[in-house]
Amino acid sequence: MEIISLSSFFVAAIATALCCLFAFFAFRLSQSRSVKSGVTAGGGGIALEKSCNCVCSCNGSGGAKSESESLTSGLYLNGGSGAGGMCERSSVIVERQTGASMMEQLVPEITTHALSYLDYPSLCRLSMTNSLMRRAANDDSAWKALYHKDFTLEQDSVTPANGWKAYYAATRAIVNINAEFFNIIRERSLPRMGRLWLNADYVKCVHASGELFSGYNSVIQSWQLAFNWEQGLDFQIRDVRARVLTDMAWVTMKTYVDMETGPFNVTNVLEFHNGQWYMVHHHSSLMLDGGEVEQQILLA
Repeated sequence: MEIISLSSFFVAAIATALCCLFAFFAFRLSQSRSVKSGVTAGGGGIALEKSCNCVCSCNGSGGAKSESESLTSGLYLNGGSGAGGMCERSSVIVERQTGASMMEQLVPEITTHALSYLDYPSLCRLSMTNSLMRRAANDDSAWKALYHKDFTLEQDSVTPANGWKAYYAATRAIVNINAEFFNIIRERSLPRMGRLWLNADYVKCVHASGELFSGYNSVIQSWQLAFNWEQGLDFQIRDVRARVLTDMAWVTMKTYVDMETGPFNVTNVLEFHNGQWYMVHHHSSLMLDGGEVEQQILLA
């Protein structure tokens, strides 16, 4: 966030300096353009001095004034604010135009680059500040860069149907559910495991023992059997890769029960039903240690 703060400070400082500079030159210009026009009536030489901030067109048309000149003269005759008011209005216009052009240059070139250093929550909060930051924070290139930074570079050629922001959010949800699955195994919570799986007859689970369980009831019973082992497991998850479609997603990863024995290759498949993701398939590779399958490996 320090980069965004520094950028905002420099933008404000430059805009303020430019406004003051334009206001100063506008005031000096109004003084240098003050003209004197002598109007004679009869024999008396009565001189009328004009000091308005306008461009007069004296073409000998018998004293006829243009519409802009009449309006300007009216301001002076009726006690208008004169050059000060006009300078003030011109400085406001200059300020608005200068500020807009600077922001248009800043957002695509500097701000978008700075956004690549933000994480997911910071980018979401930034999009709620103002319209310019919202457009920058919702830019597809920023979310694509964030996706590659947080997840994987494997899907660089993918073109998400709803944009990279929606694809990032869906992938984040899948990765969180996958992490919750392993937290349930660590905590040995059968009720939570039951809520995670889709209650359907086509769900399947292949444990590291090599046994295949098909159907919701059979799958949950297999996890109940696994949770009954007295000794728990402390495993690490690495190389998580997720691919998300409209109503289906799959996650591949490596799980390490013991860093010396090597990893399990694990695949989880989920389906989207009624606004929620459910597990429909779990498959763990078979790991042999000294010719025997460890009983604890069933938990993988």
